[in-house]
Amino acid sequence: MTTEAIALPDSTAARLWSRMREGKAGPVAVVVAVLLIVWYAGAVYMNAPLLIDKYERQKVDWQFGQLVEDAWALERPVLPAPHQIVDEMNKTIFQKKITSKRSLVYHSWVTISSTLVGFAFGAILGIALAVGIVHVRTLDRSLLPWIIASQTIPILAIAPMIIVVLGAIGFTGLIPKAIISMYLCFFPVTIGMVKGLRSPDPLQMDLMRTYSASQAQVFWKLRWPSSLPFLFTSLKVAIAISLVGAIVGELPTGAQAGIGARLLVGSYYGQTIKIWAALIVAALLAALLVSIVALIEKAVLRRTGAQS
Repeated sequence: MTTEAIALPDSTAARLWSRMREGKAGPVAVVVAVLLIVWYAGAVYMNAPLLIDKYERQKVDWQFGQLVEDAWALERPVLPAPHQIVDEMNKTIFQKKITSKRSLVYHSWVTISSTLVGFAFGAILGIALAVGIVHVRTLDRSLLPWIIASQTIPILAIAPMIIVVLGAIGFTGLIPKAIISMYLCFFPVTIGMVKGLRSPDPLQMDLMRTYSASQAQVFWKLRWPSSLPFLFTSLKVAIAISLVGAIVGELPTGAQAGIGARLLVGSYYGQTIKIWAALIVAALLAALLVSIVALIEKAVLRRTGAQS
């Protein structure tokens, strides 16, 4: 009995380790561990010149251990250590009221609002353009090249123009940022839906013609169900880009709220820890939004009988 009691934890640990290696948890944990090691080493390397200069001016007899410790504790480092960013996120997310302008939750909600509005507009516009391109040959030849060309313009160049023009006619606040998000996110939806609506097999199209199906029936019974996997793949890309567009839209205006505003404040005052905390929160928001779209995708495809 004693031998079995001792052997059981070993076998359980072996099974857990085997599952981690075969699944996603093991590789992800290894990658995260490597990134943290490189990050901490990079923080020492990037912050060392500041500290060495300080030591020389103060005539401090320093050692490498002290250099490492101080590099991970600088108030305004060139590259903050991960634990400094986590501490800043803890202070601004969990230790501040969500209505406080120092709370990252408050700023995140401001950015998400414009992100979702822009994403909705962009998705509707992208689907409408794709339907027109697939069904109208003139639009396919004339409109699609312009849609592709529109994405060659850097968003940092066009964002201030959009904000100034809309501000001149009285549109400020959420709407200009939403339009910038829409401008970025409609493109992947359009391209994905064009591909999806054209994905049905020619034999399936011939069968629908044999049944004397109308164009509307072909669309709703064949083209639309076939395009759903393409649609959701493009929506995952679009919602992440929409978040980027909302943040970029906050930068030229000198916004007082939003993730972009936090980046501006951190840049003005050299608060690199605040900048990195805002960036990490933005990345987590993007991951959350993409995960929500993925959950909706699974539910919709399961309901329609398609394979996710």
